[in-house]
Amino acid sequence: MKAEEIRGLTPVELETKLSELKKDLFMLRMQHATSHLENPVRISVVRRDIARVKTIIREKQLKR
Repeated sequence: MKAEEIRGLTPVELETKLSELKKDLFMLRMQHATSHLENPVRISVVRRDIARVKTIIREKQLKR
């Protein structure tokens, strides 16, 4: 997900997206631990998406 797409979301949508990404990361870690993960690179992609969402949430908080 690109930063431009994330900036277009409302604060409520950002919080929802953040919780979804955290759930995805948890599931990916569980799959990785049980050796059922097909693409381990997906973990780092989801972590970066979480960081992007958190950064944009913080930017919006500072603009208020």
